[in-house]
Formats: sequence, structure tokens, C-alpha cells
Amino acid sequence: MSRREVLQALSGLFMGMFVAILAATVVSNALPTIIPDLGGSQSVYTWIVTAELLAMTATVPLWGKLADLVSQKLLIQLSFGLFVVGSVLAGAAQDTTTLIVARVLQGAGAGGLTALVQIVMAAMIPPRELGRYAGVFGAIFAVATVSGPLIGGVMVDTSWLGWRWCFFLGVPFTLLAMLLIQKTLHLPAVTRRRVHVDWLGALLLTAGVCTLLVWVTLAGNRYDWLSVETAVLVGASVVLLALALVVEARSPEPIIPLHLFGNRTVALAIVASALVGIAMFGGTVFLSQYFQVALGYSPTAAGLLSLPLVAGLLVSSTVAGALITKTGRWKRFLVAGGALMTLGFGLLATIDAATSTWLLGLYMLVLGAGVGMLMQNLVLAAQNDVPAAELGTTTSVVSFFRSLGGTIGVSVLGAVLAGRVAADLSVLGGTGEGGEAAVPDISVLPPEVVALVQHAYADATAELFLVATPLAALALVTVLFIREKALKTTSGAQRLAEEQAAAH
Repeated sequence: MSRREVLQALSGLFMGMFVAILAATVVSNALPTIIPDLGGSQSVYTWIVTAELLAMTATVPLWGKLADLVSQKLLIQLSFGLFVVGSVLAGAAQDTTTLIVARVLQGAGAGGLTALVQIVMAAMIPPRELGRYAGVFGAIFAVATVSGPLIGGVMVDTSWLGWRWCFFLGVPFTLLAMLLIQKTLHLPAVTRRRVHVDWLGALLLTAGVCTLLVWVTLAGNRYDWLSVETAVLVGASVVLLALALVVEARSPEPIIPLHLFGNRTVALAIVASALVGIAMFGGTVFLSQYFQVALGYSPTAAGLLSLPLVAGLLVSSTVAGALITKTGRWKRFLVAGGALMTLGFGLLATIDAATSTWLLGLYMLVLGAGVGMLMQNLVLAAQNDVPAAELGTTTSVVSFFRSLGGTIGVSVLGAVLAGRVAADLSVLGGTGEGGEAAVPDISVLPPEVVALVQHAYADATAELFLVATPLAALALVTVLFIREKALKTTSGAQRLAEEQAAAH
């Protein structure tokens, strides 16, 4: 494909990613309003975030495997379709159960986009050139991230719109992306093998991961970490995942080929991505709640306060991508990203209800710069080190473990926050069924209670960042062991054609 054709195709792909990221971030500032409106608790707050991440996590490997077997264009359109249905249902939800189900559909669609956009980019663009476009991908990520909370905040603060438009907003953008992709994405025809999808392995893997995530979400809230329920759920998860490994090892077309873990670069990229996911999703998803509940800002102001985090991500991702394309060197950016992410979390672990917005902005800028250098470049390193026939699977496996880490991070850290807040506020009698603290609306609380609530949420949020800091440090140690290899100069589609010709 010529550069013009590549850019035309990327317009639709990036529009799709913009919509998927927007759907996740537009909700962040609206959740403190949505939960009381639908009568939810702090645990439900976590579930509304976790449900989308869980569905995205569980489906990414399946989308990636299908991308190696059938039309990638068809799969992308199917992802968009699921996303539209989920968005419409979420906007129309009358209770938290419907909202969580709708978020699952959104997550399944987002899982397809998470894997497929990167797979299609690798098919069209050589790794040596991919750095530049990965930088643009990071910029799109940043713009969607910054516009999401702002749009969500404005909608919540605008009486004639309301929080439901946080979900409806993505629908026209999604439909436009579908039209763009249908018109512009023309991947070269390649010889496809007979399709054999390991459905049993996919089912066991999904069931095992979901059981594990249900446990980490409910532990510490509905029951103790050391309890009969924990033993049952963890035991079931271990058995299901062990069976999945047995099935995957024997399958001719496994969802997650086990030999990938024998590739040093891929294995280390997987570990680092999981840790980045835990730290990034788990650490940042509760920032909006901190701004609104602990600091008392409006949803719109909370969106504006998130700007430094996005600015750091935008600049570091774009600059690092351009420099990687220019020099061909990429490991230095992984190391710098790991160091900055660790420093950012360490700084955010010092916040309280009186921290100045300038200091908060500086801390978030450092964190964003670290995440921007790490996220896409870990995928690039893995893609550069595998045969073209396994590009889809490799990309999806790295993305899968990042999403898995993020889901576990949100679940575990959300449970820590809920437990800490419930304990701190128990003196107010503000706990509900199962000892859960209801998410408070501080605008209707008496002044003496507001101070207690704000300190409780500020202390709990700082504790989350303290937990995330050593995980970020572990990600830094992991990337130090990745061996730098020269970036290939032919696209995935070209390499696949060469591999198929050599096989015949």
C-alpha cells in the first residue's frame, strides 16, 4: 500500500480507537453522578469499570486468533457493531444491572478494536516505520482520553443532556468509522488456511479468567480474602486455567500458542504489559473520584484536572514514536518509560485532601510520560520478533495480558479502596448491605461530615498509588531484560507472502 492509502485506511482505524477510548473515559467523570442516580454502591462503581475491562480482556485473544484466519476487515466491522449495541443499551439503562450488561457488550467490541487496529497496522506498515504511526496512535489515545472526561463532565453538568449522552455520543462516531473503514481499508488478499478455532480452549480460558476476576472484585467486600468463598473461586479458576493449558497444548490452532512464551522478547513484553496494565488502569481509574469526592470539584473541572496526565502521554508517545522511526532504537524508551511511571506513582502516593492542583498536575505529567513511552512500544517490540503468520496472535496476547492486568488492578485496588472507605466512614453509619460504603454526594452532606468523607477518599486513593508503585518498578526491571533487536523494514503482509511462498 502507498503512504496515501495507508493514511486513508488509518483514518477509519484511528476513528474506531478514538470511539473505544472515548467510551471508557467519558464515563469516568460521570460515574459519581450515575451511581447515586441508579442507586448503586462503591462495589458497583468498580464493577461498571471492571465489566468493560473484563469483557475486553476475555475476548482479545479470540479476536487475535480469528485475525490470523479470516477477514480482518469483517472482524473490525463486527467489533463496531457490538460496540454500538452496547452503547445504546448503556445510554438507555434504568438500573445498574442493565448498565453492567451493556458495558460487557461495549467491552467485547473494544476488545476486537484493541487487538485488530494494531494487527492491521502491523500488516500494512513495516516495524521500522511503525514507530511513527504508533506515536500518532498514542496521540489519538491522548486526545480521546482528554476529551472523554471533559465531554462527560460537561454533559453531567448540563441539565438538558445528562449522563446518558456519555454513552449515546459514541454511536454516530462509531457509524462514521464503519463507513470510513468500509471505503478505505483494502488489505491485500492472502492465502488463508482452513479455519479451526479452539472454541473449547477459548471457553475454558474465558471462564478461568472471569472466575479469577469475580474473586478479586468481591474479596474484601462481600467476604474476607481468606474465606470459603475465596477457596472455591480460586480453586475453580486454577482448575479451569489448568484445563485450558492442556487443551491449548494439544490444539492445532490454540487461542494462545504456548510456544510464544518461549520467545524471550514476547514473554518479557507480556509480563511488562500486565504490570503496566495493573498500574495504569488500577491507579488512574479512581483519580476522577478523588477529584470530585476528596477535593470537591465539579465533573467538568475534574476533566480539566486530568489534562496533565494526557499531555504527558501525548508528548512522550509522539516524540518517542518519531525518534524510534528515525533511529531504529527502541529499548531506551522502554527503560525511560518504566522509570518515569514508577516515579509518577511514587509521587502520587503522597497526595491527600489538601494537595495543591499544581503538584497534582506535575505528578500526573510524569506518570503520563512514562505510560506513553511504554504502552505501544512493548507491542512493537513483540511484533518485531515473531513470524508474520503469528502477528495477530502475538499482538492480541500482549494486549490481553495488559487488559488482564488492568482488570485485576481495578478490581483489587477498587476492593482496597472500598474496604478502606467503608472502615473510615463506619463511624458515620454510612455503610450499606455487606458493609459497602455508598458513594456519597458531598453536595448534600453537612459540612462536618464532608471533611471526614473527603479525608477518607483522599487517604484511600493515596494508598492505591502506594500499592501501584512497586508494580511499576517491577515493570521497569522487566524491560531491562528485553534484548534490543533491529526493526524489520518490510510490512507484515509482505513478510506473510514471503513466508507462504517459502512454505510452498
